[in-house]
Amino acid sequence: MIKVTLKDGSVKEFENALSLAEIAKSISPKLLEKATVAKVDGELKDLRDIVDADCEVEILSFEDKEGKKAFWHTASHVMAQAILKFIPDAKLTIGPAIDNGFYYDIDTDVVIGEELIAKIEEEMLAIAKAGSELKRYNLPKEEALAKFPGNEYKQELINELPEGEEISFYEQDGFVDLCAGPHLMNLKPIGAVKIMSVAGAYWRGNSENKMLTRVYGIAFPKKKDLDEYLNRLEEAKKRDHRKLGKELRLFEMADEGPGFPFFLPNGMIVYNTLMDYWRELHKREGYVEISTPIILNRALWEQSGHWDHYKENMYFTKIDEGDYAVKPMNCPGGMLVYKMEPHSYRDLPMRVGEIGLVHRHELSGALNGLMRVRCFHQDDAHIFMTQEQIRDEIKGVVRLFDEVYAKFGLSYHAELSTRPENSMGSDEDWEIATEGLRGALEEIGLPYIINEGDGAFYGPKIDFHLNDAIGRTWQCGTIQLDMQMPERFELEYVGADGEKHRPVMIHRVAYGSIERFIGILIEHFAGAFPTWLAPVQAVIIPVSEAHKEYAYEVQKQLDAAGVRVKVDDRNEKMGYRIRENQLQKVPYMLVVGDKEIDNGAVAVRARKENLEGPMPVAEFIDYIVNEIKERRL
Repeated sequence: MIKVTLKDGSVKEFENALSLAEIAKSISPKLLEKATVAKVDGELKDLRDIVDADCEVEILSFEDKEGKKAFWHTASHVMAQAILKFIPDAKLTIGPAIDNGFYYDIDTDVVIGEELIAKIEEEMLAIAKAGSELKRYNLPKEEALAKFPGNEYKQELINELPEGEEISFYEQDGFVDLCAGPHLMNLKPIGAVKIMSVAGAYWRGNSENKMLTRVYGIAFPKKKDLDEYLNRLEEAKKRDHRKLGKELRLFEMADEGPGFPFFLPNGMIVYNTLMDYWRELHKREGYVEISTPIILNRALWEQSGHWDHYKENMYFTKIDEGDYAVKPMNCPGGMLVYKMEPHSYRDLPMRVGEIGLVHRHELSGALNGLMRVRCFHQDDAHIFMTQEQIRDEIKGVVRLFDEVYAKFGLSYHAELSTRPENSMGSDEDWEIATEGLRGALEEIGLPYIINEGDGAFYGPKIDFHLNDAIGRTWQCGTIQLDMQMPERFELEYVGADGEKHRPVMIHRVAYGSIERFIGILIEHFAGAFPTWLAPVQAVIIPVSEAHKEYAYEVQKQLDAAGVRVKVDDRNEKMGYRIRENQLQKVPYMLVVGDKEIDNGAVAVRARKENLEGPMPVAEFIDYIVNEIKERRL
């Protein structure tokens, strides 16, 4: 009997060897219809692969990240086949799935314009509709090379493979491609396709090599899925934080410092308001705040492990002929603060926060507004504790993060990332740390997925992936459990037994990069921040010159109540000023004319809420002050 353990822990028994597709069908015929690939003992497999021994099996669909990538990888083969119909002498190179679709790099002199794109898309749909089965087979190197006469790109890839290794191919409807897979069983699931763009790309990313044509595409099971995706892209363009950041005068980038953002007065209001909220919460939760230097010497970074494991991401300088580094992380400075005085078990857990400015080297091509920068502030905190306190502290951090994200209307899912190849520490330490995180998640009842091998070099971590208003996902918060840094820095506390012990520590950030979090919020709210976060919370618009004095009297009252307010008394028509402030996404516009002066009121125009018409000034002040105080969405 073959025992197959499923994702939910249930076990199915089979008398004979069978394919993963048959296993999916035995669970549910509908599951087989949706299935794209499977995982066997954590390894991705084609559904056509045979199971002949006890194992763990997870059936994946388009809804799963890896299932989606297999779908898109198959679609890249379909696109390559369609391209060859119209450009028969094109040389195919590589065609991988990426985070949003797939691409294929081809060597051709043919310009792929709109007319040809439409033909390729039509042919892709025809190929998919025919529903050809995909066949996988292996060939020795000599036979593999013979498959691609005159294609130096495929031959180069084949020649790099180890001698004697069988090389895998996938074939569909006569089209053959070199590929490791996995792929769909057949092409029928591909119901909608779109070529997104055409660009240039050097072979293997090397500018000394030939420039190829890169064709980007996307595919979905149904046309409605594609339509929804394209609509989201259009909405994302409107919400682009780089565009809105400029229009709302939040931040700018300068040629004099690529990747180093300049925050403008409006942006600093958002930044400082986020920090005020952060400090309020952390004071309540028993954190103290510190600040550590930006530049520290080489010996420190060698001791922390960053010199060996993170050097390519760091900036360096010389001081008094000694090697120094600009900090990419706050942690080593936090270790030194802990060591500056002795500690007892009674001091633990010790929760220490730091809003630290860090610098990390990013390639210029990776820079993206506030989302990917070279210097940013982290809302770091380090919690020093005993092993017995691990789960309770992690649960406390998760509850805090949950409160923070709910404040901005952001839902999330959690991923548990395990030991990477480039790591330090013993197997025992990693096991204790990983089980500490896993146990805390399970005690809280927070669903999570495993992200194998993606932990930090010093410990496993829980990452929080936030879902914004249009369904995109952003990785922000993280909780990293570390038993290596305390060892390397010889941190100690005196236990109840009078002996010295090594503390365990948590690294954690809620916002992550504060700059990036602001970028996410700009796009999440489309620039229309909730009132408590808005740079200008109310603008007073006098109807004419005669009403300016009253407008400034109202401004004084709002200002005294702590409301960020301004008067727009420009020599422009009232309609123009209203439209301008709408574009600036000001939450409240207060129009004042003769009636308002007579009644001690303001005429309210609210951006979102159903709050229109005349309102006594005192009543409006009570309303907006409460809204700000409660930090309403």
